[in-house]
Amino acid sequence: MSNDAASRILICRMSSLGDTVLSMPIACALRERFPQAHLAWLVEKKSAALIRDHRALNDVIQLETGWSDSLSGIRTTARMLRRHRFDVMIDCEGTTRSGFLGWLAAIGQRIGFSRPHSNLLNRCFTNEHVTSVFDHLTDRSLELLIPLGIHSPKVRWHLPLPPNARAWAMSWIRNSPTPKLAILDPGSELNSKHWNPSNFAKLACHLRSSYQYRSIICWGTELEREFANRIVEQSRNSAALAPHTDLQHLAALLEQSDLFISGDIEPLHVSVALGTPTINLQAGTTNRQCDTYRQLSFQRGGNHRTSHQYLGPLQRSRINRNMPTTRTITFERVCAAVEEIESKQRLLRAS
Repeated sequence: MSNDAASRILICRMSSLGDTVLSMPIACALRERFPQAHLAWLVEKKSAALIRDHRALNDVIQLETGWSDSLSGIRTTARMLRRHRFDVMIDCEGTTRSGFLGWLAAIGQRIGFSRPHSNLLNRCFTNEHVTSVFDHLTDRSLELLIPLGIHSPKVRWHLPLPPNARAWAMSWIRNSPTPKLAILDPGSELNSKHWNPSNFAKLACHLRSSYQYRSIICWGTELEREFANRIVEQSRNSAALAPHTDLQHLAALLEQSDLFISGDIEPLHVSVALGTPTINLQAGTTNRQCDTYRQLSFQRGGNHRTSHQYLGPLQRSRINRNMPTTRTITFERVCAAVEEIESKQRLLRAS
């Protein structure tokens, strides 16, 4: 493929919201290399809203629920995909289902992973295999572009945000009494990944007294709202309760914020993609390939904000890889993470 080739390329990443975010740099790299190509993304309903309107894509193809449950559903899906006349498929999943869809669509060049990042049936359906040398899903997915002549592209996300969500976030944040905003995502007390409310309340007080942050406690369900309210009540006016937010409205808040602290992996991926300084509270994560994308230095993002993924004591000092809960992370260790981010921010401003 030449740089001006008008090829039709299908990216197949149908699974979780987090994996969809981690794979977005593929679309950005393809668009940069092939500006005239037709780029489409094959996705399931649960992740479609997150990828729709991405600036690098011409089309988002949403699979119907239960498409593979019957022969008629498979035939309908095959006809739909073949109408697009794709030349290339990038199979990011490595599953039997993703490989089968590329074969159903009669796509000539079907690029997928070699073992161990794909199963046997997937490798039967794909016809060009890449042996990955990276562990993280984002870096590994970008290796699938090597057969198209794309080597080590810059990692860009360009996460799309609905204009109404962005306008809502900007309007809501204008009422903040301090210029610095931290978003804390505690989840619920029933989730063992999360701290208890007293730790979050202490953290909000520390952020305000030491760094002049105003903390916003976000929530999604009624159970999470009860938990968030307890944090606000214990925070001595250092934290406020956010309005109800879905993932897109939370993303709009994150775009305007200066710090995000959470143990919930999907919002963490969104925060890193938006260039917001991020602290991951997941103590028991053993699946390193889907961890928050790690950046050991500051990186200037497309929205001219500084992006930094913290890799300090919370990650490096984990001797026990099977640490079961986030509650084993101490308040002092999180404060050390915040101080490292703040120190690097000060150095960046001074330079």
